[in-house]
Amino acid sequence: MAEAKVDRVTYAETDRFRGALITQSDVGGLEIRDCWFEERLKIVDCWGRDVYLGGDFKRVVVNDVDVTAYVEAELDRIEPNRVLAREAETAEEIRAAWAAVEATWAATVEQARQLPEELLHQQVDGEWSFIETLRHLLHASDKWLGNPVLEEDDPYHPLGYGPGGVDETGTGLTVDADPSLDEVLRPRLARMATMRDFVAEVTDADLDRLCTRTPVGNDPEADYSVRRCLKVVLAEEAEHHRYAVRDLAALTAG
Repeated sequence: MAEAKVDRVTYAETDRFRGALITQSDVGGLEIRDCWFEERLKIVDCWGRDVYLGGDFKRVVVNDVDVTAYVEAELDRIEPNRVLAREAETAEEIRAAWAAVEATWAATVEQARQLPEELLHQQVDGEWSFIETLRHLLHASDKWLGNPVLEEDDPYHPLGYGPGGVDETGTGLTVDADPSLDEVLRPRLARMATMRDFVAEVTDADLDRLCTRTPVGNDPEADYSVRRCLKVVLAEEAEHHRYAVRDLAALTAG
């Protein structure tokens, strides 16, 4: 007899688990997504078959072995644009990093076109679909380039996809839209061209300029230089390209 399906209980925007101790409990199927911790997160004396960690961790220790450097090296090998994005500081380095990002994504989009369109809307293991990823990168560029750096009157395209797949305050995103690949690529490629044109003329002095606008959802008291904003765009492009390639491989394999 088939087991009854148990609906997942979701907790969002809560601190009820801060400092909590979960002990002698079945936590199979537990998923922690889009969360943060300033203090140590510790899993100890547990038993299981499959553990997956994904995120931006300063230090990762597995069974008393610090694997941080190994993981970072492997990620850099898989996605070389991570290195360019991380190390770009001068105007010339940022131009080179963006050129690499554009070339890499162009090849990946062509690869995606070889798949049936419906697969590009399909999520792999609960992660964003290929089209949702492109929508998120459109929004990331709107948020970190169009708004603070270029100070556009209307920087946010409605097909953008915010962090966590939600609309961010004041951006007017149509999160529930279901656009085709070509419908997303039109604004996506237009925004990429805007980035290309900007970095083509940017100088080292320009990079030091502090933006008068704060990227939506970020600390309004922090300083956001042009360099900082552009590096966020580069990092978003590199990291989400790695995710996209990973999931395209799974879709291709069926």
